[in-house]
Amino acid sequence: NFFVKSVMMDIEVDEEDKIVEQVPDMKLAQMTFAITKGRASKEDLAHVMEVIKDKNMKPYYTLLNSKFPKLFRIDDESLLQEMEKINSSKEEEIKKAQEIAEKDSGDVEVLDAMFLRASHFARIGDKDEAYKAHDAILSRTKISTGRKIDAAMSKIRVMLFHGDVTKLRDEIENAKKLNEIGGDWDRRNRLKVYEAFYLESVRDMKSAASLLLECVATFTCYELCTYEEFIFHMVSTNILYLPRTTIKKRIVDGPEVLAVLPSLPQLYKLVNSLYNCDYKGFMAAMVEINEQLLSDRYLSLHACYLIKELRILAYTQYLDAYRSVVVESMAKAFGVSEAFLDVELSRFIAAGRLNAQIDKVGGVVETNRPDKKNAQYQAAIKQGDILLNKIQKLARITDV
Repeated sequence: NFFVKSVMMDIEVDEEDKIVEQVPDMKLAQMTFAITKGRASKEDLAHVMEVIKDKNMKPYYTLLNSKFPKLFRIDDESLLQEMEKINSSKEEEIKKAQEIAEKDSGDVEVLDAMFLRASHFARIGDKDEAYKAHDAILSRTKISTGRKIDAAMSKIRVMLFHGDVTKLRDEIENAKKLNEIGGDWDRRNRLKVYEAFYLESVRDMKSAASLLLECVATFTCYELCTYEEFIFHMVSTNILYLPRTTIKKRIVDGPEVLAVLPSLPQLYKLVNSLYNCDYKGFMAAMVEINEQLLSDRYLSLHACYLIKELRILAYTQYLDAYRSVVVESMAKAFGVSEAFLDVELSRFIAAGRLNAQIDKVGGVVETNRPDKKNAQYQAAIKQGDILLNKIQKLARITDV
């Protein structure tokens, strides 16, 4: 009966005794986020409330109700009591199963009960108890490295579900160390996606982009997001850092991306308009992409930053083709007014993001590309001076 119930808890055990957690529900977290930002329908809110009731997510409801009482509200007190009663009964059942396993069975059965307990708290949205349950597994001495990695990754998912990034860096590093000891290819690959989503949330977009690009052909992290959502994140970040030749190979013509991009028309338009130098189309697509970024729970806080970087990318690509260009002509190419473009370019030039200068009298933008060889020479001299200073300090210490 215990093992039947463990299967019902959405925990799949394969022939290698590897546990693949299907909780917490990341789709629910995304939909809840969209609701709190006013970017979802009444039907979405009704769906979220229905899921909360069906899964007896009393702790998660309590959390939402405390933050957004006008949005998330259950007036039926008897329903809340019933949810509490069901959860308490389930926790008691798991507790008894673990006690029986500790008394009459082996370490595998005890671990199954502990994973079941952690999964239960993760499912109902009880963050603190889920952390404790996972930490109890991780602190055990009699546990295989593989299952320890599963527990660590499960805890990371709970943290991502609740948007708790304060200690997420440490948890990811711990999981990476465990993977180095005894992790398989699948766990390493999935952990890269976990880390990439964390890096996006703290605005380390370049590192996130690199990790996401590595996982395109080998994506298996469906417990965190769909493949379409993964591709959206991968393309939205990598377009900022990859050279044109690589964008052509990995994104524009990449078979994995091509299979999904038609279902993401705004992203498809953004990538192709940039590559084909259709800057007017690129600006229009960017407006639509901005709406998607604002609705994404990982990228929402950084939507303005990403849109700014996309504009700089397009301006840089356009100006690289000219020694000088008339402002009026550039404004027409981007489908914006001259006044808007003047403000944009002035701001980015002053910040050192564009290698150009504006001739206000002539109405011309003149580019001044940096001398790469000279820059490398200056950097080598600077590094040499630093090294020489360190050697001199070391010599003085040695003399003493």
